[in-house]
Amino acid sequence: MPRINLLPWREELRKQRQKNFAAGAIAAVAAAGLATLLTGFIVQGQIDHQNARNQRLEQEIARLDALIEEIRNLERQKERLLARMEIIEELQRRRPESVHLFDQLAKVLPDGVFYDVVQQTTNRVEIRGLAESSTRVSALMRNIEDSDWLKEPRLEVVESDEVGGMRRSRFSVSATQVTTEEQLQAAEVVAQGSPQ
Repeated sequence: MPRINLLPWREELRKQRQKNFAAGAIAAVAAAGLATLLTGFIVQGQIDHQNARNQRLEQEIARLDALIEEIRNLERQKERLLARMEIIEELQRRRPESVHLFDQLAKVLPDGVFYDVVQQTTNRVEIRGLAESSTRVSALMRNIEDSDWLKEPRLEVVESDEVGGMRRSRFSVSATQVTTEEQLQAAEVVAQGSPQ
């Protein structure tokens, strides 16, 4: 007996379902592709935006580094200028000291003593010369000890020899020069100690 399909709608329904499934699958794949493409564009846009921000930050960092280097150069220049100013101020403060030194060298010089060399290194003064006798060198040292602008005399060398048929003593004496600040401090101590 021949088979007769009395329900052809089932076969048609199955084919329709397959068509719908294929269309749905294609739509799902297309939607997934579109979502992937959109996500890629969004992520790439965020990456480009972040790269632009990073580049801007790098430019600002480079600009700030240049400014920092300029500030450092200015600070070094400022330090050099301050050092120069300190030297100039020190020279200004010490200017009267050389006048006092020459004045004191003349005042402490006893009769019969002659200076050959007077050499100053910072506050240390070295005096070399000739004296008629070693007692004159002792008088020079006492005068230095009593001086306001010289202190701590120290005899380095005394040698006796004959110069032009006369007996002379060659000597070398060193002393410390009193600074203006030390003079001011000594004056303050004296002023504080005196009755009022």
